[in-house]
Amino acid sequence: MKCIVGLGNPGLKYKKTRHNIGFQVIDYIAKENGWKFKKDKFNAHYIQEVVNGEKVLLLKPQTYMNRSGQSVKEATDYFNIDAENVLVIYDDLDLPTGKIRLRQKGGHGGHNGIRDIIAQLDTKEFNRIRFGIGRPEGNESVTDYVLGKFSKAEQVDITPSIKKSKEAYETWCEKPFLQVMNDFNQS
Repeated sequence: MKCIVGLGNPGLKYKKTRHNIGFQVIDYIAKENGWKFKKDKFNAHYIQEVVNGEKVLLLKPQTYMNRSGQSVKEATDYFNIDAENVLVIYDDLDLPTGKIRLRQKGGHGGHNGIRDIIAQLDTKEFNRIRFGIGRPEGNESVTDYVLGKFSKAEQVDITPSIKKSKEAYETWCEKPFLQVMNDFNQS
């Protein structure tokens, strides 16, 4: 079984903010497949389906970003999913807006959601799609920036990458992540 986690914060206040790009990707996957979320388990909204003969769990933690690992840990323990079968999709300030980068492991890079997942799973070895949101310009604080919404111009950059993130996840349901990483990081 594979677990695909989109990171974000719950509530309308945070909907479509840069920090919630993981939620947007998961929502897009669900919408394109006609899947509906269930609630109130693992402190998350979740969907369990079968893709290419493989069971897949889509997870949107509702614990707020800094406690995302709690939800991921509950779900992976419940379904006995190894960390190598976890894919986390999250915002990354160090990539240009709309650029995605796949990785098999690594540190948290200052991202508190990833920091908590590493702590809860007790490993840095889980798959990731880092989704670029760029950096704030001028005097805007990082907090205000990540909790702000994408501009219309930025929407043009992120929409194809949301689709590309879905394609990467679907490819991972058929191929080893290293191969997916090599294919998607080149384009």
